[in-house]
Amino acid sequence: MGVKRWLVLLAIGLLFLTLGVSFFYVQIYRAVEFPGAVSPMVYTLTLQFLPHWLRGLVLGTAGIACVAVAVLRLSKSLVSVFFESDRESIVDVIYRRRMRERGPKIVAIGGGTGLSTLLRGLKERTDNLTAIVTVADDGGSSGRLRRELGLLPPGDFRNCIAALAEAEPLMTLLFQYRFGEGLGLNGHSFGNLFIAAMAGITGDFGQAIRSSSKVLAVR
Repeated sequence: MGVKRWLVLLAIGLLFLTLGVSFFYVQIYRAVEFPGAVSPMVYTLTLQFLPHWLRGLVLGTAGIACVAVAVLRLSKSLVSVFFESDRESIVDVIYRRRMRERGPKIVAIGGGTGLSTLLRGLKERTDNLTAIVTVADDGGSSGRLRRELGLLPPGDFRNCIAALAEAEPLMTLLFQYRFGEGLGLNGHSFGNLFIAAMAGITGDFGQAIRSSSKVLAVR
């Protein structure tokens, strides 16, 4: 990910910024004459009552503290989207994700609930997953869409997408929701209808699967 090089660049940038502000401050201090009423305030704000080395130490410590707090809070804000639990630390989240990126390359072949269950467990160990899904399903919602629209049965694809999803749990539940009543809707899964609609929009079933995966943030 190249994080170290950008941290070094950030440190160099802060150093240059600090030097620039220091030169500007020294120039003002030497060249500008402050009115008598302002002089005591300037004297206090610029810490002239302290030795030079102590001024540098105080200002340097304050600067480091501000940068540290800002970086910590900013990091938490930026990576909060990856948190699966509020109890997890940033280090744990980053470490686990890096380990999954380096995980083994696995190809899973199958269908039904077995494949989706397997993928749900494997995704905790590696991001390098490929699923080859069988499309022999001809019953229920998938069978109806297959007969009426001429699509490949979307049910097993839907289950695999839901198993690999990184989206909010509510989105996964929505994708897996099955209508229990309604003329024409009874028995249909929302995810199946979504994939069928996406296939109609894109004109390609494979592209519909890829687009549906993006909606649920499949890795």
